Amino acid sequence: MNYSQMTKSQISAELEKELQVYKSFLDMKLSLNMARGKPDDDQLALSEEMYSGMPSPYSEDGTDCRNYGGLDGIAEARRLFGTILEAPAENVIVCGNSSLNLMYDAIARAMIYGSYKGATPWVKQENIKFLCPVPGYDRHFAITESFGIEMINVPMLPDGPDMDIVEKHVENDPTVKGIWCVPKYSNPDGYTYSDETVRRFANLKPAADDFRIFWDNAYIVHDLYDEGDKLLSIYNEAKKAGNENIFLMFASTSKVTFPGSGISAVVSGKENIDFINSILTVQTIGFDKMNMLRHVEFLKDFDSLKAHMKRHADILRPKFEAVLSAFESELSGLPNTHWTNPRGGYFITLYLDSGCAKRTFTLCKEAGVTLTNAGATFPYGKDPDDSVLRIAPTFPPVEELKIAVKVLTCAAKIATLEKMV
Repeated sequence: MNYSQMTKSQISAELEKELQVYKSFLDMKLSLNMARGKPDDDQLALSEEMYSGMPSPYSEDGTDCRNYGGLDGIAEARRLFGTILEAPAENVIVCGNSSLNLMYDAIARAMIYGSYKGATPWVKQENIKFLCPVPGYDRHFAITESFGIEMINVPMLPDGPDMDIVEKHVENDPTVKGIWCVPKYSNPDGYTYSDETVRRFANLKPAADDFRIFWDNAYIVHDLYDEGDKLLSIYNEAKKAGNENIFLMFASTSKVTFPGSGISAVVSGKENIDFINSILTVQTIGFDKMNMLRHVEFLKDFDSLKAHMKRHADILRPKFEAVLSAFESELSGLPNTHWTNPRGGYFITLYLDSGCAKRTFTLCKEAGVTLTNAGATFPYGKDPDDSVLRIAPTFPPVEELKIAVKVLTCAAKIATLEKMV
């Protein structure tokens, strides 16, 4: 249906029809949640055998993992992450369950100690800025906001952030100290950075020598289809450019095994890794090495990991396809309305006509369907066009998800038709 070709009376009639459908949803007293990108129970069950028995407490080099020590993680865990992230094991530090914690620590470390040994701490510099591709990950923005760092919006394109804008800021403004990146299956669009974008990042010439790219590789192995997107290695490209310390790459097993009890890693050039270790020496005596052993024993190698992630994909794919099918059948023809069609990751972005996202969110909430807050995918929670909603289809069972999406599409039509009227 092409709504833009309707007369005012036709639009009013269509709106009245949708309001009647919406009333039927209100009568159902629903309580459905599509707010966060969480694995569902079936996905968590895929990793339960990891806790079926206690592994030998000794790592391959004989380290007793029950005891103190091993600050940068056991060798086999560093090697596994190195294989996944295309970096040498000696450039990997394996830590606790949360990569978000590592990102927070990296910002805190730069604020207190500087980005490298001998650098001026950010807290002693004025007007620190960060670039934020939008729409983006709300928790990234929450970290920078919590430290009082000014955030600058950069448009997100299908091949990555607008690099002309990134280069203009980074290479001309010494107060720009970093940029947030989710390079594969970006949160929330599901885009993967092109080879050219990765190379341009790797070859940046920052005006600030303490500038760092925060490369959150959260979805590096999270393909929905056998032929997933390919992401060029930032480590390899930065090394070619003689720029291997320009980035800090983060990853974890949060959506591979158990979000609350996985392992995480940070990867960078040797100078950065040595600097991080020098701070960690004071911060901790070591992370949970027994959990590292459990993960290595369970995931084994890259081929075994890919087979495990294919089982995840088999659970998630029908959910994504259910949402996309509903959007296609219900929202096609609404003015300025479109959505992303990711081949991996955990989210879909729904783009509505300007001024319609908050209204859609509120209608869904009143009908018992919880979405990620409108505006959450922008710094300070401010979507300048009030048009973007992040859709998280992963957690609800498929049948509940189908009901939730019916409510969502109905709400989106009401919000848009009200504006048209």
